[in-house]
Amino acid sequence: MSTMNPAGNPAHHAGSDPAAYSTTRRLSTETKSALKTTEFFIYLASVVAVLIASMVVGDDDGHADYFRADKAWLYIVILTVGYMISRGLAKSGSRDPYDDKH
Repeated sequence: MSTMNPAGNPAHHAGSDPAAYSTTRRLSTETKSALKTTEFFIYLASVVAVLIASMVVGDDDGHADYFRADKAWLYIVILTVGYMISRGLAKSGSRDPYDDKH
C-alpha cells in the first residue's frame, strides 16, 4: 500500500522509481486571463472617463475648478483598488478550463 502526500499524490519513497508514478494532469487554471474579462475593459473605460471629466470641468465663467487633477487621481486610485479586489475575489474561487494551447 502506498502512502499519499498532502497533495493527494503517491509519496516518493527512497529507492523507488519516480517514473513509475503517473503525473497529475492539470484540468483547469485558476481564472480567465485579466485581459479576457469585461471588468478589465470597464475599469479602463472608467479611468478614461474620470480623466476626461477632470479635463472638461474647469474654471470657466468665474467658477472654481470643482474637479481638480488631485481629486481625479484619487478616484483613479479608488477604481484601481476596487479592480484589484474584484480580481482577487475572482481568483479565490472560480476555475477556467485549461488546455495545453494557452
